[in-house]
Amino acid sequence: MCSMNLNTQTWALPAARTRYNLEMPGEITIRQYQDSDQASVAKLWTTVFPDDPPWNSPSELIGRKQKAQPELFWIAQQDGEIVGTILAGYDGVRGWIYHLAVDPAQRRKGTARLLMQTAEASLEALGCPKINLQVRLYNRAAVAFYQALGYGIEERVQMGKPIGKFRRS
Repeated sequence: MCSMNLNTQTWALPAARTRYNLEMPGEITIRQYQDSDQASVAKLWTTVFPDDPPWNSPSELIGRKQKAQPELFWIAQQDGEIVGTILAGYDGVRGWIYHLAVDPAQRRKGTARLLMQTAEASLEALGCPKINLQVRLYNRAAVAFYQALGYGIEERVQMGKPIGKFRRS
């Protein structure tokens, strides 16, 4: 189990081993994004999401998130280094999870779970009744992770249309 100090938003994790038989990090701090994080976040996202479309470039995405619900953008830090991020949104109908990213060298240590718990708790506090997220079809590890957290695959057709400067010719 994890305990959270609500004043500092620091998660003190037990030193016990997980079901993956790996040691948990001693302490991960979950905090809101700050402008000084941009370079580290961009580096992490470029590593974790190498095939992202141009509208999800780190500078584009960060800039837009800073204009819309910036309080729903969190950083996971360990030993002063950014090891994870998550963005969430709530439009009054549904909540969304975007860009959950954990440094590949830090995976299976509980960081993604802590980020998800932070986002879920914040969305619930806003009155959000349901959270949606999207996973690329080929990312079976992510699907399994979200299923372990209680998310289910829903039969939907996802549709999208780039607009503005991202409009396809």
